[in-house]
Amino acid sequence: MTDSNRPLEVACPQCRKKVEWREDNPYRPFCSERCRLIDLGAWADGSHRIAGEPAMDETEIDEMIMRAERAFQDEQ
Repeated sequence: MTDSNRPLEVACPQCRKKVEWREDNPYRPFCSERCRLIDLGAWADGSHRIAGEPAMDETEIDEMIMRAERAFQDEQ
C-alpha cells in the first residue's frame, strides 16, 4: 500500500495506542470497547466536561421567567 492509500492512524483517546481510522473499526477513535467504555464512564461521572458557564437548574429558569413576565406586565 502506498502512503496515500494507507488509512489514517490516530491515537486512542484513552490509552494512546495507534489505531487505524477505518469504517470497519466499530470503536473508532478508540482501540477497543474497553477504552470506549472507560471514556463513556468518565463523561457520565463528570470527570470529562466541556468548559463553559454552569448550566441553570429549574429553579433559576423559573425565576428568570417570572422576572421577565413581571417586567412585561409592568410595561403594559
